Amino acid sequence: MTGSQAPSPPPQVADGRTPLWRGHNVFRVVTFLYAAFWFFMSYPSYERPWLAAICFCGMAVWTVFTVWRYWTRAGRTNRLVAADVVVVNGLFLLNEFILTEAQMGSPDPSVVTVWHSTGVTAAAVQWGVKGGLTAGVVAAAANLLVRGRTGSDMALDTLLLVGVGLVIGLNSDTARRSTERLAQALRAEAATAERERLARSIHDSVLQVLARVRRRGSELGGEAAELAELAGEQEIKLRSLIATKPETTEDGETDLAARLQVLRSGRVHVSVPGNPVRLSEQLSSALAAVVREALANVDKHAGEKAQAWVLLEELPDEVVLSVRDDGPGIPAGRLDEAAAEGRMGIAKSIRGRVAELGGKIELDTAPGEGTEWEVRVPRVREPKRRRGGER
Repeated sequence: MTGSQAPSPPPQVADGRTPLWRGHNVFRVVTFLYAAFWFFMSYPSYERPWLAAICFCGMAVWTVFTVWRYWTRAGRTNRLVAADVVVVNGLFLLNEFILTEAQMGSPDPSVVTVWHSTGVTAAAVQWGVKGGLTAGVVAAAANLLVRGRTGSDMALDTLLLVGVGLVIGLNSDTARRSTERLAQALRAEAATAERERLARSIHDSVLQVLARVRRRGSELGGEAAELAELAGEQEIKLRSLIATKPETTEDGETDLAARLQVLRSGRVHVSVPGNPVRLSEQLSSALAAVVREALANVDKHAGEKAQAWVLLEELPDEVVLSVRDDGPGIPAGRLDEAAAEGRMGIAKSIRGRVAELGGKIELDTAPGEGTEWEVRVPRVREPKRRRGGER
């Protein structure tokens, strides 16, 4: 076997939400500086200036700490973001004991002012729309609780807090999905590269040996010919396995055609469309199991020399699978006798699987003409209609 390089790990995918986190950090610093300006301007007029100073210092410490932690991907934990929402709203609620009654009733900014909204942006970036909306509602409720009044300015604050959570949450969800798609594409690319590397290695070693055994055994005849036939089947299976790429998509779909190609051997001939046949994981697995059971039926009843053909067709609304063999076929009435005696075996299992998928199956057979199973399964199972026009 020729030497081969060790497989290289797939490249790491950068978090698509990183620009949003950097924007959040800038927004937090800017809003803190804005709050600092109003703090020094309004300090003498606060009811409890010392408590305002404690609140302001808490904002400063929390701003520095969170900007540092959010700068790296490892620091953006759910626990920290949850604590962020709690701390920001907790500091804002201190305004209940800092502001005077006149300040409460006026549109003048509080000690925390727009820095309050940074808790919403952090939750929206981390948890998307649901987190952003939840944090926005919590922040709006805290604002109404402290001010103790309603009005056009309070309605505007509520709209901005909830709207910021919604907009940034939508962007976060989009960035997260993009990151997942990119990661999946890179994994598929790495898997393909590794498959090609293994294919080259196998082609240079195992496949060459099997091909030589097949040729030489066929020339010698006798028992060597039997070994040559086995080597030929293994060679075909290896080539099919190398050519197959059954990766799962982000929607949970797999390529049924790729799964069926693995079944190819010296006796089993598989014909599939040139393009991938994407089906749900459940449907793809069930149909592959139906084909394997049909092929097991061929081995059991058609004999060791029988050939089998698997054909896959993809239609707009359904998938059609047929498994045919050139065995002796089934005499008329044999299936009815087996059913009466409770000996349907694999045939019953095949029919049961297809029925569970909401599909149809037909058996075409006659003595001396082989056997063919044709399976038709809808791509999406339709719900059953209720009787009597019930709604």
